[in-house]
Amino acid sequence: MILNAPLPLSETRALPVWRRPVFLLALMAAAMPIAFNSWSALLNNFVIEAAGFTGVEIGWLHTVREIPGFLAIGVIFLILFIREQVLGVVSLFLLGVATAVTAWFPSFGGLLVVTLLSSIGFHYYETVNQSLQLQWIEKARAPEVIGKLVAVGAGASLLAYGAIVLTWKTFDLDYNTVFMVAGGITAAIAVWCLLGFRQFEAPHPQNKRMVLRRRYWLYYALQFMAGARRQIFVVFAAFMMVERFGFQVHQLTALFMINFAVNMVVAPFLGRFIGRFGEQKSMLIEYTGLVCVFMAYGGLYWFGWGFVVAAVLYVLDHLFFGMSFALKTYFQKIADPADIAPTAAVAFTINHIAAVFLPALLGYLWVTSPSSVFLLAAGMASTSLTLALLVPRHPEPGNETRLTNRLRPLARV
Repeated sequence: MILNAPLPLSETRALPVWRRPVFLLALMAAAMPIAFNSWSALLNNFVIEAAGFTGVEIGWLHTVREIPGFLAIGVIFLILFIREQVLGVVSLFLLGVATAVTAWFPSFGGLLVVTLLSSIGFHYYETVNQSLQLQWIEKARAPEVIGKLVAVGAGASLLAYGAIVLTWKTFDLDYNTVFMVAGGITAAIAVWCLLGFRQFEAPHPQNKRMVLRRRYWLYYALQFMAGARRQIFVVFAAFMMVERFGFQVHQLTALFMINFAVNMVVAPFLGRFIGRFGEQKSMLIEYTGLVCVFMAYGGLYWFGWGFVVAAVLYVLDHLFFGMSFALKTYFQKIADPADIAPTAAVAFTINHIAAVFLPALLGYLWVTSPSSVFLLAAGMASTSLTLALLVPRHPEPGNETRLTNRLRPLARV
């Protein structure tokens, strides 16, 4: 099927549901977390048990993992030669294969290399996936449909985590078996996505060059802060559960299951909430919640709170991060349709500027003062909250921020 001429989106309604673009997005949304979240569930225990990692090594590992995100701007070059849809599926396949072989390299250097490869797959897939979502889904339906896609991903994660929890102790599984199965499933789904679907043609041809526009400045700023803040959650929140509270694989995975069960139920409602009340209200709730959660993380060290409080905070943390797709739909509403693909790549690079150096630097801070790491995250969330106040109720081209119309008369003068 990949040899057939591209099919315009306007003609896809005649296809069976399981051949349509949104179904392809849903299938990829399910495939990615099977590999990535299985890897995440096992990573902290694996690196501590197999490679003797401390906060320093885990910080460097995640710094290397984020380099491809910083280089996501390379997608703009690749789509000169490869269709976005094909690039996204191939990247998904690379993520699956690299995840499958992770346990073959139980050393600091080996883990850095295999993590770099899986990260290339993950970040290039995510860049293209965001672009395809915003090109293939109509603006009016985008919040609701993207919310459902988030729920699909959460459901796939829940199944993956559930399998780990039920089988890890029962069958005395090892890390290699789980990595191989999870990565193999993702790679197999990627092959089906490549061979089983037509190539779809969006109505607006995409710019094949880097795009930086002044009127997107607030979107860029929110992406930068989101990337910096996210690193602390991704790198240190789960690591804390293992290092401080001694969580084992099946316990940490059970916590992840709770996270994704909540997101699977809540994400569609969040999509409808954004569609009704707008992106700004969702962002304000998200960032206010994250400020409180990160401050409470610090309290785990100041007041000696137990693992139950830590687990509740972790679930809340994940729930608030699940609201972040409001930033996608905000950009969709203010963007020139031809800018979506190149700006998705630029945004991923901006999102990962801090990610390249922050985990390694904070790894050293973690060794001396873990609570300071979470206080820094609370400050980042506060900055995002301030920026979100500038998002208009009805964003559109010409009304990108609340300052736009106020500054325009001054610009004329």
